Amino acid sequence: MSLLAKIADIENEMAKTQKNKNTSHHLGLLKARLAKLRRELITPKGGGGGGAGEGFDVAKTGDARVGLVGFPSVGKSTLLSNLAGVYSEVAAYEFTTLTTVPGVIRYKGAKIQLLDLPGIIEGAKDGKGRGRQVIAVARTCNLILIVLDVLKPLAHKRLIEHELEGFGIRLNKQPPNIGFRRKDKGGVNFTATVAAAELDADTAKSILSEYKIHNTDVTLRDAGCTADDLIDVIEGNRVYVPCIYVLNKIDQISVEELDVVHRVAHCVPVSAHHRWNFDDLLERMWSYLRLVRVYTKPKGQLPDYTSPVVLQDERTAVHDFCLKIHKTLAKELKYALVWGSSVKHNPQKVGKEHTLDDEDVIQLVKK
Repeated sequence: MSLLAKIADIENEMAKTQKNKNTSHHLGLLKARLAKLRRELITPKGGGGGGAGEGFDVAKTGDARVGLVGFPSVGKSTLLSNLAGVYSEVAAYEFTTLTTVPGVIRYKGAKIQLLDLPGIIEGAKDGKGRGRQVIAVARTCNLILIVLDVLKPLAHKRLIEHELEGFGIRLNKQPPNIGFRRKDKGGVNFTATVAAAELDADTAKSILSEYKIHNTDVTLRDAGCTADDLIDVIEGNRVYVPCIYVLNKIDQISVEELDVVHRVAHCVPVSAHHRWNFDDLLERMWSYLRLVRVYTKPKGQLPDYTSPVVLQDERTAVHDFCLKIHKTLAKELKYALVWGSSVKHNPQKVGKEHTLDDEDVIQLVKK
């Protein structure tokens, strides 16, 4: 049997199985088998995945990368052209964009790379329509914009989410709060620090057995943890990406219809053609990217507010700031003087581990 046939068989069996406490053990086992087959489909044995493919592997530039994902003819190319001033072929027929088209916008001092990805179709995660290459690029993004046509049903939203989920992309989610530590001996030790956890010990052990993991410590710290969450932790190759749903072509619907679609969580309605509501979209992108701007101040001079050093939200220590400028600077640093909301008084003398806030001013003092 081919991989796709095996996947289809498991999906059919899962669809037929009633979900209750008695079947959770069996469903957990099926989900683990499905995850293993999907991993094999994405990265065939001995192939290493084969890379992104010609026309898809775009060099990462700027402070953040944003990918535009959607079905064909939803207006991704128009959105890129009007946001970034980059020409991406636009036409009234499907599959106009056949390769990744990059563009760059500057917003609040940060340089943000936009990627117009070719339209994906249902079954993309299984390789249809060069879907694997498209979604592989989406995995490298700091933010995903799912562009939807408001004239078409929001079922498109569910289909795209399903394709991205199948490729290990988790949208607007945090990594599961599950401790997982392999060991040499001692069997499986399952501990739940919360009451009434959805994932029980028997289901966890059956999933671990499917992965041939017989010695490990598993700690559940969240009552909402599921079998899928444990599988994600075991697989270890999931990416957790913030996502905004861009509802395009609002110029073609009524105000009443707009009120209905606007209730979708994480959504921003726009008209890419008329450039409507771009300010709201850019502000929401900035919020979801969670970038931190730090301004430099040479000794005896005023701070340079024209070109901030932009850091990712999870890496904003003084040490990270030094590495962003030059890798040798962190070794030469004696201390830093910081002005801004991250310190109690201005300026404050801080060390390498100090966490910087957005729009802080920093002066470095070398040894």
